[in-house]
Amino acid sequence: MASGDAGHGRVAREHGTPGDGLGAHGERARYWRPDGLPGVDLLHAHYVHKSFSRHTHESFVFAAITEGVEAFHYGSDLVRAGPGQIALVNPDTPHTGHAGVPEGWTYRTIYPDAELVAAIAADTVAVRREVGFVEPVVDDAYAARLVIGVHRAAEEGNALAADSLLRLVTARMLRSHGGRVPPLAARSAGARDAARARAVLEERMADPPTLEQLAAELGTSPFALLRAFRGAYGMPPHTWLTDARVRRARRLLDAGTPPAQAAVAVGFTDQPHLNRHFTRSVGVPPGAYQRARGVQPGR
Repeated sequence: MASGDAGHGRVAREHGTPGDGLGAHGERARYWRPDGLPGVDLLHAHYVHKSFSRHTHESFVFAAITEGVEAFHYGSDLVRAGPGQIALVNPDTPHTGHAGVPEGWTYRTIYPDAELVAAIAADTVAVRREVGFVEPVVDDAYAARLVIGVHRAAEEGNALAADSLLRLVTARMLRSHGGRVPPLAARSAGARDAARARAVLEERMADPPTLEQLAAELGTSPFALLRAFRGAYGMPPHTWLTDARVRRARRLLDAGTPPAQAAVAVGFTDQPHLNRHFTRSVGVPPGAYQRARGVQPGR
């Protein structure tokens, strides 16, 4: 889906917040879970050379671009979002992310839990399940300012304002750009094989079978399974497995597992291996992620 002209609806430029960590090329990222705003993570970042691999989130993503342009693959489309626009990603939807212009992009992102969005939908638009967004990029400068307002209120420790603005922007986007997610079509034999393959990979994440072994276990061919899996989940099995490992590692980190132990538990070779993939999906390294969420690793 085309995103439209990235220059429309320009928002005041952002230059980070105190305490943002500067990386190579002036890149910076702050990822945190604010007090008084349960079920919500925030990311304020400026990226130039950063490239997010194809990945998914268990939460929704509301990303208000304040400078530059972000480009990302969403389904089969390459879309772009610029100042005054919001990139919207539904849970479990494969997507990427990279700079759409040489100077990179700056954004403030909200990651609200699916349960929170569903509750707001039930309260405001009478949609009680299977809620989602129908476009990956929306041109709504007012909504973008609301996203920025959530961040600023959270940075000031004003939980009442942050929660209020979050509900306002979510309700606005649900009314204008939301709807029920279409129900899954009747499963073909290939889709059933893909689901069974996914279950095997989830169960044997730390020591997965090869594609040939997996196909043999399911009574199909490697190419047929590869095609069915990509059709069902938007990525091949090995890419899906990396994404699933990162998601499980996040849950372990949230529970206080040290990054090195989390890496081995989900099947990465070591902590640097986890660091590379975690940063390419989440935007910050696992240690920084854990500190930002106020988690003290156990021993």
